[in-house]
Amino acid sequence: MQLLSLLALSGLASSVAGRSSRHPGKKDFELPRPRFGYPERSQGVKRQEQFIVPQNDVTTKFSVNGTAGAIPYVDFDIGESYAGLLPISSAPNSSELYFWFFPSTNPDAGDEITIWLNGGPGCSSLEGFLQENGPISWQYGTYKPVYNPWTWVNLTNMVWVEQPVGTGFSQGVPTATSTEEAAQQFLGFFKNFVETFELQGRKVYIAGESYAGQYVPYFAEAMLESNDTEHFDVQGIMIYDPSVASDTLLDDIPAVPFVDHWAGLFNLNETFTADIHERADSCGYTDYFNTYLTFPPVSKLPEPNKTSADEGCSLWSDIIDAVMFTNPCFDVYAIATTCPLLWDVLGFPGSFDYLPDGAFIYFNLTDVQKAINAPVQEWAECSNGVLDTDTSPPSSFEALPYIIPRLQRTIVVHGELDFILLANGTLLAIQNMTWSGEQGFQTAPRDDFFVPYHEEISDGTLSASGIMGVTHTERKLTWVEQRLSGHMVPQYQPSSAYRQLEFLLGRVDSLSSTAPFTTRPGDNSTNSTAERRDLAYERMRF
Repeated sequence: MQLLSLLALSGLASSVAGRSSRHPGKKDFELPRPRFGYPERSQGVKRQEQFIVPQNDVTTKFSVNGTAGAIPYVDFDIGESYAGLLPISSAPNSSELYFWFFPSTNPDAGDEITIWLNGGPGCSSLEGFLQENGPISWQYGTYKPVYNPWTWVNLTNMVWVEQPVGTGFSQGVPTATSTEEAAQQFLGFFKNFVETFELQGRKVYIAGESYAGQYVPYFAEAMLESNDTEHFDVQGIMIYDPSVASDTLLDDIPAVPFVDHWAGLFNLNETFTADIHERADSCGYTDYFNTYLTFPPVSKLPEPNKTSADEGCSLWSDIIDAVMFTNPCFDVYAIATTCPLLWDVLGFPGSFDYLPDGAFIYFNLTDVQKAINAPVQEWAECSNGVLDTDTSPPSSFEALPYIIPRLQRTIVVHGELDFILLANGTLLAIQNMTWSGEQGFQTAPRDDFFVPYHEEISDGTLSASGIMGVTHTERKLTWVEQRLSGHMVPQYQPSSAYRQLEFLLGRVDSLSSTAPFTTRPGDNSTNSTAERRDLAYERMRF
């Protein structure tokens, strides 16, 4: 059973899994007037006098005016960018995917391009653009966007792509019934993209989250199999909180140990807690978890004797139902969330079939759509009917073991506060994989993941420093357990994701390195505790 189906059984498909509720009464998507006006101070990037991308009849039609105020609500310069639709093949009337491409001014980015994909399936990568790693950051509960100093554009050439067909602004009827088919459609699009912007011969990196744990490995595999390094010279991948195995392995088996570890954030009563422990034992989950989450692995993982489809064994969804009584604002994406629910400019939470007065969905605004060369149409963060039945095996069964030895780096990052996909479930999947001649990690992850200390450079974009998790690398596969983060690591911990991207691109040799960020070499990563404390106190003064 796919994760979306499981969520539907728990009654949370619209509010939790899909993030896809639409506002049926919203017919006019013209730009509303801002209630609070714009602040006088504007932050952003300095406009370049010369274009990075060659200007011709093909590229200029995709050009986006990134000057302050040209894109609604964005009162700062975001630099050079290009957006629009490109076909997935050369066939007449081919389906098209929507993209937004930002060339980087970083000289180290000259020979590379990085792709970002959100999951779902059917969820827009513009979510990642607006709230995770793009130059524009519009977070929950805020009335306008700010410039994101942790944008990945500072490191590398970036393209966000809405795919598969049927997602976001993409055009056409969804036809893919497997991730392999979606991969071939994506490669058709990406070849057109490379040729349009003259990016032949660039190194390619792919990153994404959630169901992109399925997309990214299969897309990388298709690129390797193409034997076409002119268009598809894939070098590395990074997947956040990925869907890489069955729902039972990723959710139900590790659910009760997760609740035990974070008991204070679930606040479940003793009767229910005793019940889920008894059911975990009777379903075989407790023994499975204790037997197979070992380093090195004891054997290949057998199929669980019982799954969430068996009576009494759908522990993950039952836990969600229960916690909604103790915390009606419980967020499976970030379990430390409590009431009140904050308005999300992308339309989440979707459990409500209305928007608060004065609120709107940003990419549904006609003025926004025109500014970014998008078709004028209704846009949803997540769309139904996309890969409803994915016939491809989970990526940890086939794609990941195949590509890891063939890439320079493969990175799997998992937020510790994520309950929609659980970190220990992903580790179980890794321990069941055989790559480069051995199964799983031979030693348990225990190295410190370090994020350089830094002086903040933009209000509203504070991000953590210091030891921010645990990391481990074996045979070109790197694991990171990310502290203080839910499902969307680049959103909750942008400085951590920035460092992880530096590692993916080969700019730093280790995620335990204490060297400064490569784009801010003047920062001192060894400030004393007292100095950092005084700096923090100074920032809190009004």
